[in-house]
Amino acid sequence: MLPITEQQIRGAFVNASRKETSLITVPDGLDATDWESLDFLGWRDQRLPRRAYAVIPTLDGDPVGILFQQAEAAPRSRAQCTWCQDVRLPNDVVFMSAKLAGPAGRKGDTVGTLVCERFQCSQNVRKLPPLAYEGYDLEAARVRRIDELQLRAASFVDAVTRA
Repeated sequence: MLPITEQQIRGAFVNASRKETSLITVPDGLDATDWESLDFLGWRDQRLPRRAYAVIPTLDGDPVGILFQQAEAAPRSRAQCTWCQDVRLPNDVVFMSAKLAGPAGRKGDTVGTLVCERFQCSQNVRKLPPLAYEGYDLEAARVRRIDELQLRAASFVDAVTRA
């Protein structure tokens, strides 16, 4: 992911009102962020525990911000993240919904996804997977997981913006 500033982050949101955008708590330490190891920037709001944000590069590379709301109910069983699809589940997965962009979102239409609670997907896909069989190319598998995460996150952006 390319480095982005606070101003770029605030301007990237497509499913938030001006008021909601002005109230976004941008994560501290953007200057110290290791952008090379991120596929998207995701964080939780410290003031509103069920609110979260992600800035996701589209397939064209343009950053798009999504405002999420975590569901009150937790999944009944241990869920798998839709984005990173990590089968070792080092963290909790929650259901997040996002208003659609434009008129559909203003009338209340949403789309949802199961995602790592603290958006650890970029870290998860960069870990070497377990050896599936003798001769299995672990590095190629890691690269494929990174590419697939980027594609699934960009596809979610498409679902939010295409309405």
